[in-house]
Amino acid sequence: MATNWAENNNGDPAKEAERREFDRLAIDIMRAQLKARKATGAASVDRAFHAKALLAVEHAHLAFADTLPEGLTVGFAKPGARYRAIVRISNAANHAGPDFARDLRGIALRVIVSDKEHHDWLATNFHVSHARNARQFVRFAGATAGGRVSRVCGMIGLVFSEGPFETIRMLRNVSAARGRTIRSIALESYWSRGAIKWGDEAVRFIIRPVADAPSAGDPPTRDPDYLSKEAASRLAQGDIAFDLLLQRFVDETQTPIEDTAIAWRESVSPPERVATITIAKGDVGEAAARATSRAVEGLAFNPWNTTDQFRPLGNLNRARKAAYDASSAQRLSMRWHSDPIRRNRFFSALARITFRGINKLVEWHRLPLHASLLNLDMFRFVLRRDNLIDTNTPEAPPTARPVPPLPLEENRVSRAFDGRDNDLSAPDMGSVGQPFGRNMKPDYRPDLFDTPNPVTVSETLLKREAFIPARSLNILAAAWIQFQVHDWVDHARLNLGQNDVKVPLPPGFPRWRNTPGGAPEDVMRIAGNIALNESDGLQTVFGNKTSHWWDGSEVYGADLAQASKLREGAKIRLTTDYYLPSDINGMDITGFNQSWWLGLSALHTLFAREHNVLCDELARHYPNWTDDRRYHTARLIVSALIAKIHTVEWTPAILATRAIDIALKNNWYGPSAKDWTTKLGLWLLDVESSVGIPLTKPNHTGAPYCLTEDFATVYRLHPLLPDDYAFYNHRDGQHLETRHFPQIQGRETDDEMRRIGLADTLYSFGIANPGAIALHNYPNALRAFDRDGELIDLAVVDLVRTRRRGVPRYNDFRASLHKPRIKRWEDLCDDPESVRKLRDVYGSIDVIDTMTGLFAEPVPSGFGFSDTAFRIFILMASRRLQSDRFLTVDFRPEIYSPFGMDWIEQNSMTSVILRHCPELASMTPRDASAFAPWRPVPVRTL
Repeated sequence: MATNWAENNNGDPAKEAERREFDRLAIDIMRAQLKARKATGAASVDRAFHAKALLAVEHAHLAFADTLPEGLTVGFAKPGARYRAIVRISNAANHAGPDFARDLRGIALRVIVSDKEHHDWLATNFHVSHARNARQFVRFAGATAGGRVSRVCGMIGLVFSEGPFETIRMLRNVSAARGRTIRSIALESYWSRGAIKWGDEAVRFIIRPVADAPSAGDPPTRDPDYLSKEAASRLAQGDIAFDLLLQRFVDETQTPIEDTAIAWRESVSPPERVATITIAKGDVGEAAARATSRAVEGLAFNPWNTTDQFRPLGNLNRARKAAYDASSAQRLSMRWHSDPIRRNRFFSALARITFRGINKLVEWHRLPLHASLLNLDMFRFVLRRDNLIDTNTPEAPPTARPVPPLPLEENRVSRAFDGRDNDLSAPDMGSVGQPFGRNMKPDYRPDLFDTPNPVTVSETLLKREAFIPARSLNILAAAWIQFQVHDWVDHARLNLGQNDVKVPLPPGFPRWRNTPGGAPEDVMRIAGNIALNESDGLQTVFGNKTSHWWDGSEVYGADLAQASKLREGAKIRLTTDYYLPSDINGMDITGFNQSWWLGLSALHTLFAREHNVLCDELARHYPNWTDDRRYHTARLIVSALIAKIHTVEWTPAILATRAIDIALKNNWYGPSAKDWTTKLGLWLLDVESSVGIPLTKPNHTGAPYCLTEDFATVYRLHPLLPDDYAFYNHRDGQHLETRHFPQIQGRETDDEMRRIGLADTLYSFGIANPGAIALHNYPNALRAFDRDGELIDLAVVDLVRTRRRGVPRYNDFRASLHKPRIKRWEDLCDDPESVRKLRDVYGSIDVIDTMTGLFAEPVPSGFGFSDTAFRIFILMASRRLQSDRFLTVDFRPEIYSPFGMDWIEQNSMTSVILRHCPELASMTPRDASAFAPWRPVPVRTL
């Protein structure tokens, strides 16, 4: 026995570098599959290798010998043990060619120990691999995929990447492996090539025909399926049996772990028989057997579907986990890949260089319209490339696992409440509890967590001194973004009193009551966040309590239990007068009711009613549908309609420029058929953008999809909220009353909604302006806010959260988004008095809080928030659509219904409002979105 074997991937840097290489190789495998599909004209993507099955059966078993060689009894490998097995034997080519073609053959074996323990073993009928490692294997596969011209070019590329001698060696190896005539797949021996663990041992395995296997005659020369037919005929007469033999590691020279191009000679490591694999006699041509074969074809074999005692070894094997997962996911339509075309790569690179020079002289928003649109597309490219950071701890090296479960069938056609299975190849991606990512490297400065004092910043720079209106918007725009943020982000926090963040009060500041009626204290206490990861005493990674997807969770809930409580049949529970029901505390019952106030109640009520109307319409169009199908389809439609409203209505309203309006409509619809200039530019630079994101396939652009801490930071838009609200009668314009924010929030909300009514609430918000996103305009009502029994200054909370979550300070934030650093105080803000206060409070430009800097920064003409914040928007706005299966490849009539697709296409925020409050028709804007100021009804005097 030799147990002194080792893998050559020691040290964290080496493991991480290898992991990144494996991710790239997985993409290369997907490219090879696409090349093969194009070359063969196949209707769908097939396996990257071994596309044509010659035999696929479930009625097999593996039986261990009654006596095992010393040291090989481990785990499920026990003397006399017998397990059910699945066997697939195939040609090695990436397309279904004839059996008489020169080719390798392979066997895939799944040993089923229990419901939770399976072992996948793969082998081919040549004793050694042509590739020394994963890089050679994938590059050779890519070079030999595709048509004749593609293969010639691939071989030339292989010479340059691997060298002429290695290329010749690989070609000779493959030629020798493919050169033999195969009489029967039952008479072939199959070698694992790479090594696997077997307890403490490292072994390669051989699957070899039993000694008394019946012979086969000469194969026919022109029958494209003769191997399948021969196997079927053989099974009709009796079993097919193979011995399982193991070769043990001897030393690194003669039996290497990492180099799979070196054979383990039997004279050096004699094979030792440990088990027999038997495929039971049967008729594989009957209907049941054909159904079984189809089921086996749907499996995704992967040698990492095993336990640690039997895990694969060596570089080529370590790469198989990512590569095989990617290949099978693409084959099973669970993952997609497309590369930019050569034209786009060339002109996009040229455009990036050009605009980088132009932007040093002229900012993008000052350029002519079509130049600014192309500039934005280049910004997005660079940000996607440089500013998506995954905070999940990557698996390096790969680890053994159970066979991944198949997605639930209902999750293929409807959204899971917790966000699972949106990406079917990575089911946890974007789901509840998954960590927030980053758009830039975090910067933790514990010495500056309380410097400058956030209370001082709130009091000096943020406090609303006089209401500054945003005159191009109405208050519905303010309520809308909070409505959306509650769908997107929710950091888990502890109850007050458990590991609180304590902010010292500055000298002379009155003592603070941290709870209503509580004792005055010398500190402001803030409920601590719950982190997923801590390092050196710092909280570094935080999970999202809602899903990261755009799925309407604020209306429907973020888990099945919560969603079930909100339902009655297919509909959302409403009162008899069509308002949200309330709990015993008077709070409206809905998917998410934290920081609750009248604006949120109005929107939640509106879209709950919209869901119920859709249920009625779906019942009328599809009377045979069940309640569940109507509910989930209506939920899909409402969620997509919300995404559309935000994309093509709210965002162009708050970023009111022609370029943004066109760009956001392009995101959803693609460019106008009449806009030939934009279409030509996108044809040259980014052809995918020329059709609208819903007509493309999911693309995570290099990092698993999630929302980010930086995204949450730029959406701290609380200055939008006024402190006081005037309410009017929509019929005669009469002023009804004025209410302060505390009177229409929390437990007061439900009663106020019923008393004022939805129509008068929407009308009153529609004719009033929100606050401008600027310094000295943070609502005072939120600076002494009772949030579920916790008295907070929300401006202080915003600052504290951002600092402690490691979001870089403003100047570093800008630089990370490829914007120039601010060097002069006067360049930060237009107002001299604000500049003086900024200098006094911060002392250094480089310690200005990100939120403060974003509020201070002069905005482009028409913008409601800063250009720096907009850079995060450029990146994340399209990403929320582009990553989502239900807003791309599954945004189709088969999932949403033809009626549902029409509903999304034809409706807007205005039509939603008027469907439920038709009496407001004459007040909503004719030529603008519902987020622009409405026409006030003139008051008639006697």
